[in-house]
Amino acid sequence: MANYLLKLYVTGRTPRTEQTIATLRDLCKRELGGEYEIVVINVLEQPQLAEDEKILATPTLIKALPRPMRRVIGDLSDIEKVLLGLDLQPKQDQGVQAGSSEDA
Repeated sequence: MANYLLKLYVTGRTPRTEQTIATLRDLCKRELGGEYEIVVINVLEQPQLAEDEKILATPTLIKALPRPMRRVIGDLSDIEKVLLGLDLQPKQDQGVQAGSSEDA
């Protein structure tokens, strides 16, 4: 079972939506390894789910698990703000690993 359950509420399948989904997947691969599940909910197709979660704007990302639940509303392109909003710690060695081939 995944350690993180992330629900992304979007409106339709637009280029902006596809970019948001890709950004979230990249962030999860880098920061959460294989310990996550992403559920994408199109509010046009499933309006009741959006109403149940009181979604007022899209895109909205909800970290359902682990608790406490957190929400990030809007563009997910600022990774540091997304991590802060979800109460996740960025990996400190991310930049070191990317350039380690020259340093070794």
